[in-house]
Amino acid sequence: MGEALALARSAGERGEVPVGAVVVCDGVVIGRGGNAPIAQSDPTAHAEIAALREAALSLGNYRLPGCALYVTIEPCAMCAGAIQHARIARLVFGARDPKTGACGSIVDLFAEPRLNHHATVVAGVRAGESGALLSAFFAARRG
Repeated sequence: MGEALALARSAGERGEVPVGAVVVCDGVVIGRGGNAPIAQSDPTAHAEIAALREAALSLGNYRLPGCALYVTIEPCAMCAGAIQHARIARLVFGARDPKTGACGSIVDLFAEPRLNHHATVVAGVRAGESGALLSAFFAARRG
């Protein structure tokens, strides 16, 4: 999660919402991402999507079974769907997202029995640090 937080800080420094993500397989980081929708003019350029893409290229497979995704904030519905399609085994996230969170805050796609893949979800890991990055970012934009 430390590396995801560093990627989030970097995204914030670039003027993006400070979210970072890493994919880990067998103890090795194989995918990294920081939010970049503004820079890339791409609404899908979320940190999770970037990390999943890099990990898939690293393994040469769009499926990432046995891998874990660490992200600083609760994934949105788009990212939760991508995590499910990638067959990520474990999702670990920091702060809850009461506006768009799809892992229990608004909806819980990982608890939906009609979907065919269910990652193990661990919430709240270094949530204080993740939340503080987001709060400071939005406070600076309002101020």
